[in-house]
Amino acid sequence: MKKIQMVDLKGQYEKIKAEVDHGIQQVIDSTQFINGQAVKDFQADLEAYLGVKHVIPCANGTDALQVAMMALGLKPGDEVITSDFTFVATVEVIALLGLTPVLVDVDPETFNIDPAAIERAITPKTKAIVPVHLFGQAADMDAIMAIANRHNLFVIEDNCQAIGSTFTSAEGWSKKAGTIGHVGCTSFFPSKNLGCYGDGGAIFTNDDQLAHQLRGVVNHGMFVRYYHDYVGVNSRLDSIQAAVLKAKLPHLDAYCAARLAAADFYDKAFANHPKLRTPARFAKSSHVFHQYTLVSQDVDRAALIEFLGSHGIPAMIYYPVPLHLQKAYLDPRYKEGDFPVTEALSNTVFSLPMHTELDEEQLGFISSKVLEFLNR
Repeated sequence: MKKIQMVDLKGQYEKIKAEVDHGIQQVIDSTQFINGQAVKDFQADLEAYLGVKHVIPCANGTDALQVAMMALGLKPGDEVITSDFTFVATVEVIALLGLTPVLVDVDPETFNIDPAAIERAITPKTKAIVPVHLFGQAADMDAIMAIANRHNLFVIEDNCQAIGSTFTSAEGWSKKAGTIGHVGCTSFFPSKNLGCYGDGGAIFTNDDQLAHQLRGVVNHGMFVRYYHDYVGVNSRLDSIQAAVLKAKLPHLDAYCAARLAAADFYDKAFANHPKLRTPARFAKSSHVFHQYTLVSQDVDRAALIEFLGSHGIPAMIYYPVPLHLQKAYLDPRYKEGDFPVTEALSNTVFSLPMHTELDEEQLGFISSKVLEFLNR
């Protein structure tokens, strides 16, 4: 049996080696390492894939979120509502810009932001909502957009974990996650469903004027060389990373299908086990399984992870500490117990290996060892 990894990037690369190597060599031959043709080509390909008017490549997913907030004109003191159960980057950029993060709890089934909690958190200072499409499926964008429209709020989709997922509205339309709100953001970190071989990110919008401002912000606030219209940043997707992403994008749907097949295997193996709850699948969203995250019940989670590790099976906890209890983000507005769903999830979830190269032998071994521990 092959070595089990949380993410097998080498195995994935070997299947598309010729395409990736050719794209990288083209960039080297051209010496257009910044904003080269590879970036323009990937941008156009991603716009077509997502069905969105504008893709603005940038240096990473964290920058994508920060640039989006800057381009929308959010000012210090403005409140931005987001999930308490997510990676720190979502609130990090809010704090860096002097905005006020307003945390809310999540749905216990999907782990995505709870629309009812958003509604309760709105004040006259609220200017934006950042739903995080966690672990591979979209939040309830019908409800979130309705709230935003009622209160005249921006919606910035954090789509760093759900690229390729499709949201189908109760009204009948379908759109790719990240293209529904005013602006969407994604990361191309290597372990993502669409990952490069370094850092990378992108911002999406259908708003022509906003796209213009986003392009300025990522380039030092500059449209004409050495003339700066906005306070900006330096955030670019380099040409070599764009070449890698251009080679991988045509395979994204197949990658998502492979992850879904692995998730189906796990679901069947763990079905109805009294100590495990398998990931819920939101009816309005396809699930691309960036992570396969289980909720444990009456389980010594640390001992389980140690047991799996002793058998060569990596497992991770996303996320062990809610944002409102993180040292850097302690806030007198929040205390332990204020977000019961998030706190319960942080104490009980664990994630198993999930990637495109998992085979049935590996999946069977992983599942059997989890069950061995639970049933002993």
